[in-house]
Amino acid sequence: MAQQEFMLDPPPASAPKHEVLDAGAMVLRGHAAPQAQGMLAGIKQIARLSPFRRMTVAGGGSMSVAMTCCGAAGWCSDALGHRYETRDPMTGQPWPVLPPAWREWAIAAARLAGHDGFVPDTCLINGYRPGARMGLHQDDDEQADAPVVSISFGLPAIFQWGGLQRADPVRRIALLHGDVVVWGGPSRHVFHGIAPLRAGQHPVTGPCRYNLTFRRVW
Repeated sequence: MAQQEFMLDPPPASAPKHEVLDAGAMVLRGHAAPQAQGMLAGIKQIARLSPFRRMTVAGGGSMSVAMTCCGAAGWCSDALGHRYETRDPMTGQPWPVLPPAWREWAIAAARLAGHDGFVPDTCLINGYRPGARMGLHQDDDEQADAPVVSISFGLPAIFQWGGLQRADPVRRIALLHGDVVVWGGPSRHVFHGIAPLRAGQHPVTGPCRYNLTFRRVW
């Protein structure tokens, strides 16, 4: 990989707007927009080594979202269930390295949202096309005491933010290019998802939305 493609500008000292969702959960509006060019170039490099794929789920169907990963382990799903693997099942090789600049940026974003001490070791990269969605779920395969840092690039999406029970009321929050959602602490296991992506054309990503989600597995 050409290392210069992963160079990022330092995050701003403060986000244009902080929007509190719940205790321990915050949206940093537009916070990652200055990093779009560098991160999107990095996604292309990572996808050359570990291509995007639509994973299957335990019930036998395929997810509508295309995924790849980088870091010490990658999230995988198949007929046996979901888990983290240190090697990409598609290539048999270790997942691409989590770019150090990405890691440092995620650490700074978590700190800005009030979560000190976060050091991610994996990044799940989701690629959305029109109609793709992510059903309500909890992030429960990773360290519960570490927050989640989730970045949106490209087409706008509706982020569904529920509660600690699947049946709890769900809020619908618009996420735009460069928005960052951070959640941890009492909100770490809130049910969340993405409504079906509406068709459109974004000047940076075209007909797509990309989501980078940083977590700590070990």
